[in-house]
Amino acid sequence: MTLELGRPTDRKPAFKYAAYTRVGFSDTDAQGIVYYGRYLPYFDMARVEYHRHLDMLPQGAQQKEFVTRACTIEYFAPARFDDLLEVFVRVSRIGRTSVTYECAAYRVEDDAPMVTAQQTLVLVDLAGRTATPIPDWFRDRIRRFEHDDVEIAALSAP
Repeated sequence: MTLELGRPTDRKPAFKYAAYTRVGFSDTDAQGIVYYGRYLPYFDMARVEYHRHLDMLPQGAQQKEFVTRACTIEYFAPARFDDLLEVFVRVSRIGRTSVTYECAAYRVEDDAPMVTAQQTLVLVDLAGRTATPIPDWFRDRIRRFEHDDVEIAALSAP
């Protein structure tokens, strides 16, 4: 049995997965709040748990890896030390070589929206340092989980 820090959910459509995290002291600034840039590790954790749930975590050394190409964040309210956050994550689009994730964090206590983000990751061949096509098995597994809530680009010749 694999322990997950999240679970499938239908609380915030179109999100189908959310993970929990608690704000640590080291996540806060001098005013005791979490600024927008410190939410990125929470989104990374939720994305990992999403992939763990779908049995998509890589094992061992890899020849290809996802790297962040772009990230936008919209900040609504500061979290504070010890706040429990529910971090929602979904794949909104799969391109030829990239995957776009949407994330949203809510304070559990009052369901207040804290921050949203959109992150685009590109699959890179580490040896050649070039973008490489997203494999069919990855597209299929995401499609089965996200259903009609994911845009999947048609493959074209490189």
